[in-house]
Amino acid sequence: MTLEEIAAALVAGCRDGNEEENLGRLYSSEAISVEPHDMGRGRKAMGLAGIREKHAWWAENFEVHGGEVEGPFLHGPDRFAVIFTIDATYKASGERMQSREIGLYHVAGGKIVLEEFFVTS
Repeated sequence: MTLEEIAAALVAGCRDGNEEENLGRLYSSEAISVEPHDMGRGRKAMGLAGIREKHAWWAENFEVHGGEVEGPFLHGPDRFAVIFTIDATYKASGERMQSREIGLYHVAGGKIVLEEFFVTS
């Protein structure tokens, strides 16, 4: 897949709720995901299995009320960014939060090999 195809598929999958399908289709088995903060699991998720575990942890710990996905924003031959707006409640505390973050995706060999997230707070 080209950079444009990968970026469009990732955004469409996020909008349609097909993130799990996208992981297997768009990500390298050796992909790395880097969060801006350690939420008790470390900042890095290593490999596709680690990224899947991170997604499962999020679904288990947060109730998502809504959100938006902007982009993709292409950068050169190997990167793109997506802006995410999320409205969610942390189940353990009941605290509701709104956040905006940028996901920066690095592509090599037709797959996402690195994703890095940047937040406003």
